[in-house]
Amino acid sequence: MNTNPSLFSTRRRFIQQSAAMAAPFLVPQILAKSVAGANDKLNIAWVGFGNQGGGDLRACGNGNNVVALCDCNPTIWPKAQKQFPEAKFYTDFRKMLEEMGDKIDAVGVGTPDHTHFAVAYMAMSMGKHVFVQKPLVHSLWEARTLQKLAVEKKLITQMGNQGHAFEGARLIKEWYEAGLIGEVREVITWTDRPKSGWGFNGIVKTEFPPAENPPEGMDWNMWLGPVSKDVPFSKFLHPTTWRPWWDFGCGGLGDIGCHTIDTAYWALGLGAPERVEVEMAEPANPIHTPNGSVVSYHFPARNGKPPVTVKWHEGPNVPKMPEGMDWPLPKEGGFVMVGEKGGIFHGGMRPNSPSLYPKARWEEYRAQKDQQVPKTLARIPGGIHRDWIESIKNGTKACSDFSYSGPLTETILLGALAIRTGKGLAWDAANMEITGNPAAAALIKTEARKGWRPEDLA
Repeated sequence: MNTNPSLFSTRRRFIQQSAAMAAPFLVPQILAKSVAGANDKLNIAWVGFGNQGGGDLRACGNGNNVVALCDCNPTIWPKAQKQFPEAKFYTDFRKMLEEMGDKIDAVGVGTPDHTHFAVAYMAMSMGKHVFVQKPLVHSLWEARTLQKLAVEKKLITQMGNQGHAFEGARLIKEWYEAGLIGEVREVITWTDRPKSGWGFNGIVKTEFPPAENPPEGMDWNMWLGPVSKDVPFSKFLHPTTWRPWWDFGCGGLGDIGCHTIDTAYWALGLGAPERVEVEMAEPANPIHTPNGSVVSYHFPARNGKPPVTVKWHEGPNVPKMPEGMDWPLPKEGGFVMVGEKGGIFHGGMRPNSPSLYPKARWEEYRAQKDQQVPKTLARIPGGIHRDWIESIKNGTKACSDFSYSGPLTETILLGALAIRTGKGLAWDAANMEITGNPAAAALIKTEARKGWRPEDLA
């Protein structure tokens, strides 16, 4: 048997601790009274069911009652009308909730980033459990507000960062906590967006595009939501190309960061960064994300662990790899956790198939099956969507509920603000204050137009 001390020296200590560690991860936290028994169906409503929202709807609606659907573009309704013939359809979520509120248990949100908050806030104020696509919201104030509201109303919440429920995320956390790679002081993440990828084309705009005719029957004013600017409809904004525009999306970081940074954020227990730095290949742009940004998050020491720097590279930048990292880098993105004794790598935006590096170390670990780290963390059968459904039925905490995904989203938004303003910043999470960057500080909370403010929605 191979007993390489650099690979397996902590295993006995880890096994001794595993029983004590397993309990808090496997015993669910009771948050709210369940709205249905384990075998009952939930009454679900969904807002925004084109593209990703449609996939979320089908995943959560399967086996439940889809009673109401809302999308401001009626041209996409026919497919959903065939799939959910009993559902009532709306173009305005406010009208849907007012008319159907007593018939709804839970609400899903699959709209563009800038309208996540309004839909979730109104639904949660009415006591509805919510699933919200990533990033959770569009501003730091919105993130903090939804976190507080979830606690106040005792709701089951979930953000749609699917990789958080993957087996790979749990393996990475278990490997790190077992001491397999030693202490970690650096994490490297990257994506090909916004230079390329779904919803991006790398063409940086300095003004909004000229007006075009919207799809027949579309309520463009509803799509604009809280944004007070008179921005006309354009195919450069709808249906899939809104993410690069700061008024509507959060750039490449907001799109992919909640996936690729998530695993390190969770595994290392990072909390809030103290400082964010940014390097720009192109000038900052007040309305559209540029290409080629590098964001460095500086997290302080915590619970006896050293400080950690998380680096995020946006396309077309490809990061320089640490010594010993010998896996090929996929252009579309990836993740490297740099340890004292090698590290952990996965390609792509989510932790589908993590490996140790160097490659020789990974092959050695895989060969020693009786020496591998025990699985002590709860697994999430059925993924993040079924996890939310079952959590509602059983009154248990979902894996990426707002107590976790809210702070993660805040971290992502801080980096987006650094890119948006072209300048680093310091962050006081306890007091929600940004220093060293007045332009970013002014965007902690943005003013919504009338009809979209919290007092209009509660």
